[in-house]
Amino acid sequence: MTDQPDWAPAEVDQNTATVARAYDYLLGGSHNFAADRALARQLISVFPDVKVQARINRAFLHRATRYVLDQGIRQFLDIGSGIPTVGNVHEIAQKVDSEARVAYVDIDPIAVAHSRQILADNPRATAIREDLSQPRAILDDPSVAKLLDFDEPVALLLVAVLHAVRDDRDPYGALEVLKERLAPGSYLVIGHGTHESHPDEYREAAKAIERTPTPLAMRTHAEILRFFDGFELVEPGLVWTHEWRPESPDDEPSGLSALNYGGVGRKP
Repeated sequence: MTDQPDWAPAEVDQNTATVARAYDYLLGGSHNFAADRALARQLISVFPDVKVQARINRAFLHRATRYVLDQGIRQFLDIGSGIPTVGNVHEIAQKVDSEARVAYVDIDPIAVAHSRQILADNPRATAIREDLSQPRAILDDPSVAKLLDFDEPVALLLVAVLHAVRDDRDPYGALEVLKERLAPGSYLVIGHGTHESHPDEYREAAKAIERTPTPLAMRTHAEILRFFDGFELVEPGLVWTHEWRPESPDDEPSGLSALNYGGVGRKP
């Protein structure tokens, strides 16, 4: 049996791939197992530019974070935050304002364990293990409740997580609970995969991910737009992630297969 690395909690099964750890591999991280790398290679065989897609998603998160910081937001609830890589939300936010506060939430134990290691000496950031489909548990978690003041505006970040929550787990209902708790002036950031541009390829990708704890739940533009109900979309609306306020030519690589929509909304 392969020894468990020191960064992995004892209960983690190395033989069961997760999307979070496969994503870590695609981003060039090292917190993944052979099963995760095998899943990532399957995805690459279907979408050869999936590594670029992972970086595009990450870049969208960075741009959206900087945008809401420019609007005066200093509190962040990042659900589906994944395994930490360079350029985490707290690094971006606290570079702008050292008082900015960030609560990370993920279902993957390695993502949470590694986040806690990184944040051990950071009193203005925390990480909890919880499921998006349990929004009240997230909001009522003592670490989150202590860190974030929901009477003031908060940025709710949901980048590359909603497409891992199928309709039978009621993602729309979960998001309504979260949005209801947000104060006016809060922001909602969503990045969501879609099958609209490459339906056949997505069916193949879905088969590969079906065996993980978070099988795919691809949605259409209209279905993703529903998540913003009650919020005012900022320009340019819900668009391909690489088209959302690009800051350099690197944000819009040529020949990219558009796979993910991204948008930012404000609660009036």
